[in-house]
Amino acid sequence: MKQLLTQYTAYNLWANTIFADLLKGLEPALLDKEVISSFPSLRKTVHHIWDAELIWISRLKNQTISWPPTAQFKSPGIHEFVNASASFDEFVRLEDEEFLMETTVYKNIKGQEFSNPNAGIIMHVMNHSTFHRGQLVTMLRNLGHTQIPSTDLIAFLRK
Repeated sequence: MKQLLTQYTAYNLWANTIFADLLKGLEPALLDKEVISSFPSLRKTVHHIWDAELIWISRLKNQTISWPPTAQFKSPGIHEFVNASASFDEFVRLEDEEFLMETTVYKNIKGQEFSNPNAGIIMHVMNHSTFHRGQLVTMLRNLGHTQIPSTDLIAFLRK
């Protein structure tokens, strides 16, 4: 299980780094241009991915942070969200197999209590990031950008 999850968190870090580099090269105004999607701009979509990774790692560590976590940053940049992915990857690499099988009890942002196996939480967070990276691709295409590098898992596995 650990090998699969560490591969998945490494993939997430790789893919988020590609997107951060891509977005960093765009005109800053384009990051905030409204595009129809789950979130109204590229920046807000990236912040959603970033917030989710921050909130879930804090839950896995039995820590509490305010919502949304990115609000604590003064003028957060697009590239900074890669740090959350790197922290998540390192966290999973340092935990043992037993931790992955344990259950974490947490409250969502509405205060409802849940409990889930840690391995399931980690898979959820990585899948969540992948889902929203797909939205970033569509948003970029709608903004006229067609040169978007592949961030498919198979592209990562081929490296």
